[in-house]
Amino acid sequence: MALKLWNTLTRRKEAFTPLDPRNVRLYVCGPTVYDRAHIGNARPVIVFDLLFRLLRHLYGADHVKYVRNITDVDDKINARAAEQGVPIGVLTEETTRQFHEDIAGLGVLPPTAEPRATGHITSMIAMIEQLIARGFAYEADGHVLFHVPAMADYGRLSGRSLEEMIAGARVDVAPYKRDPMDFVLWKPSAPELPGWDSPWGRGRPGWHIECSAMSFDYLGEVFDIHGGGIDLVFPHHENEIAQSRSAFGTPLMAKLWMHNGFLQVEGEKMAKSAGNFVTIHELLADWPGDVLRLNMLRTHYRQPIDWTLNGLETSLQLLEDFWRVAGSAAADAGPPEPVLAALLDDLNTPEVITALHGLRKAEAAGALAGALEFLGFGRDSFAARRTADRALSESLLDRDLIERRIKERKEARERRDFAEADRIRAELDQMGIRLNDSKDPATGELVTSWEVKR
Repeated sequence: MALKLWNTLTRRKEAFTPLDPRNVRLYVCGPTVYDRAHIGNARPVIVFDLLFRLLRHLYGADHVKYVRNITDVDDKINARAAEQGVPIGVLTEETTRQFHEDIAGLGVLPPTAEPRATGHITSMIAMIEQLIARGFAYEADGHVLFHVPAMADYGRLSGRSLEEMIAGARVDVAPYKRDPMDFVLWKPSAPELPGWDSPWGRGRPGWHIECSAMSFDYLGEVFDIHGGGIDLVFPHHENEIAQSRSAFGTPLMAKLWMHNGFLQVEGEKMAKSAGNFVTIHELLADWPGDVLRLNMLRTHYRQPIDWTLNGLETSLQLLEDFWRVAGSAAADAGPPEPVLAALLDDLNTPEVITALHGLRKAEAAGALAGALEFLGFGRDSFAARRTADRALSESLLDRDLIERRIKERKEARERRDFAEADRIRAELDQMGIRLNDSKDPATGELVTSWEVKR
């Protein structure tokens, strides 16, 4: 069965055929390092980690190159550093360290390469010079701009009309522009801002040229897959395509473009003003990283995801059920056929979860353990974190109150006051206590045990 992936560029699911099976190349836009990464930032990290794992399985670990960049020169970084009163380099180093620390908790593999934009300024300048020489860019008032009308099929990736693109790009009105859609490749820098010498004076690159240069330096003029969040389709990825194709005279930048869907929190768009802005770091303080990973993968990567507390609770329960069956069984090598088949169908992770349920019901411990490990779930790390969580939670409990409520519930059931019994169960559930009812085999009496849910 061949790997099939949805291609944003062609708007259809396609059989994936690498340009060179001995050198499969994947580029994904990484973070702009000015603040802690939020849970929305975690989605492409997890999704493309799963794709990386699958490609390594199909083509061999030594034949897959995964590049995820760090944007460490950007106006948002400049503004945050000024706001905090710290040097820009200090901010980017600390935020990069925090990013690595946070995503390590999500069970992701390190990419093959992680270039920083500031390490590739020379390549950016060379690419801009090439664009000017080929008639696709021009210098004006200390800036260098890409001239959008020079590219006949600009907008193909997003499929937007000119009016939609102008609105979506929040076009800056500037007297030195030849066309309102023209975008910045290079801009002048004030003395207090980062800057590099160039043929156009001291300045810094625009955001889009950074990824074009870094992907070229590591993967070449044309590579296999370019990925990122759906919010990057326009203008960022559209502009990357324009720059790279125009600089090198190629019909494509990447053969296949993949984008993960939006994330909202409890039914609303995540925003600091809404009070629902949540970072990876904050979530990892309350939940094992594997639970965050599973919760993300329960929704297909192209679909919007609603991040909820109930979803996390469900993911925790699922993961505990899976590992309870897998136990300490030796993991089978590679993913079992139902799991692999689902992954080959455009990373159909909801179908993967269905396959895991099938393995659990069949008590196929070795296959289930192998599947979980292949998907990036660590048995030892999850078990250690859950033990620590339970120990901490149980140390804070009022055990006498819990036992008293359980006794009251038993008495309510005996007098057939099931409404009161259900009310007490719900009260304990709100306290984070899960009740497990069973019958004593000798007496037939109801026996209730309890455990901390997380």
